[in-house]
Amino acid sequence: MNSPTLQDYLQLMRLDKPVGTLLLLWPTLAALCMAAEGLPPLHLVAIFTLGTFLMRSAGCVINDFADRKVDGFVERTKERPLVTGAISSKQAMRLFFALIICAGSLLLFLNQTTQLLALGGLALAIAYPFMKRWTHMPQVVLGAAFSCGIPMAWSAQGLAVSGTSMLMFFTSLLWIVAYDTLYAMVDRNDDLKVGIKSTAILFGDLDRLMIGVLQALTLTGLYLLGQRLGYEHAYYAGLIVIAGLFVYQQWLIRDRDRMGAFAAFRNNILVGASLLIFTLMELLLTKFVLTSAL
Repeated sequence: MNSPTLQDYLQLMRLDKPVGTLLLLWPTLAALCMAAEGLPPLHLVAIFTLGTFLMRSAGCVINDFADRKVDGFVERTKERPLVTGAISSKQAMRLFFALIICAGSLLLFLNQTTQLLALGGLALAIAYPFMKRWTHMPQVVLGAAFSCGIPMAWSAQGLAVSGTSMLMFFTSLLWIVAYDTLYAMVDRNDDLKVGIKSTAILFGDLDRLMIGVLQALTLTGLYLLGQRLGYEHAYYAGLIVIAGLFVYQQWLIRDRDRMGAFAAFRNNILVGASLLIFTLMELLLTKFVLTSAL
């Protein structure tokens, strides 16, 4: 076997496809801003951003390791490095542990509660790829893993993991199940052949309806979150934008074809970006109004 190239390792970590990193990063940064009631400390922004990159990369490596014997039968994944033999299983696991150690070093700068929450997120991230063999709802496990950064955003700033943070956690989980179901629709036919389970298979012909229900619940959760945080201005304009993006995603999957489902999945980057941008606008506008009133 030839030695893996840098490109092989970058492909294994999905650095050539940053969609997943952005889907994880935008709501995490939004949570940091919500907890800080404005711009969070820069060192926390740096830690959470780097941690997101490292953990998402580690998650991709362990996912490909778990799926290395079935990815060759799936159109979208048949060229992955562990399938082609460009990277061996041992080399992949060495990379995984290196990424985990780097991510773990960031926890030294955070308090104990945040460290414990991070360990819980790590356990879920490792469990996720193996859940696809045992349950048709691995997307729920992924949603919980991806959402762990939200309560961490509160605890890292010395705040209690409150009902508000947990409301955002569960709202994020619902959104992730929705968009990962879109992702699973891309591979549904191949997954049925190799025995991989997913919500796309579980929902069957009700897939569009169930995604719509999850999107509606996500919007409801975000609205309730805004109420709890006392938001009054730009945040709700952001919810209108997000609602429009969800409607557009439903249009993209109207024929249930692979490319439409993948485009709808990618469109969720704009959903996360909208949440972050309009949250920041809300907080900055509120500060401006308060300052002007003094």
